[in-house]
Amino acid sequence: MIAEHFPPMGLRLNTPRLQLRMPSDDDLARLAEAAVSGVHEPERMPFVVPWTDRTPRRLALGVIQHNWSSMASWTPEKWTFNAAVVHEGTVIGVQDMTAKDFAVARQVGTGSWLTRSHQGMGLGTEMRAAVLHLAFECLGADAAVSEAFQDSAASHGVSRRLGYRPDGSRLVAVRGRQVSETVYRLTRQDWERHRTVPVAVEGLEPCLPYFGLGELPD
Repeated sequence: MIAEHFPPMGLRLNTPRLQLRMPSDDDLARLAEAAVSGVHEPERMPFVVPWTDRTPRRLALGVIQHNWSSMASWTPEKWTFNAAVVHEGTVIGVQDMTAKDFAVARQVGTGSWLTRSHQGMGLGTEMRAAVLHLAFECLGADAAVSEAFQDSAASHGVSRRLGYRPDGSRLVAVRGRQVSETVYRLTRQDWERHRTVPVAVEGLEPCLPYFGLGELPD
């Protein structure tokens, strides 16, 4: 199995309604289809890089290539856990967690998307709670950061429910116009006070060196 050679492929985060796992090629095909089905209203863009503006064929290809690239570029010093989110056997989106020099900095960033048909059900909170459990409980993180545009009400709500606090803002260009983005920060103490989603983790131990926590096997 591929996890014998690259253990993060065997990592599983299980919540009451979801499983998060790095995507197999079959998962990527379903993930591409999920993205094409729709992630947000066409008139608004919740992402700094407007990747959903592509034609359906180019969008599907871009999703697959982006995830392949994330997995291919993984090193203990700079990694992205790009988890496919599975609900009742259906791939419904992505919840990623990234870090640079995690062994020293002990900080992660998160990003996500979810099909419109599965929004408004609390799944966005549940899937981010899963990777926060991985970060704080399993990997020993000290902080997590996330960003949201002013009009991304759902993203702001998820961050507040999970205990993040506003930590500044920045101006970015999206679709040729200036947009204000709020930066949120979550400390270990605030995470502990707001954790409500139970998370069961499978396959963690062999992954630790790949997150920068220990020596890679020879």
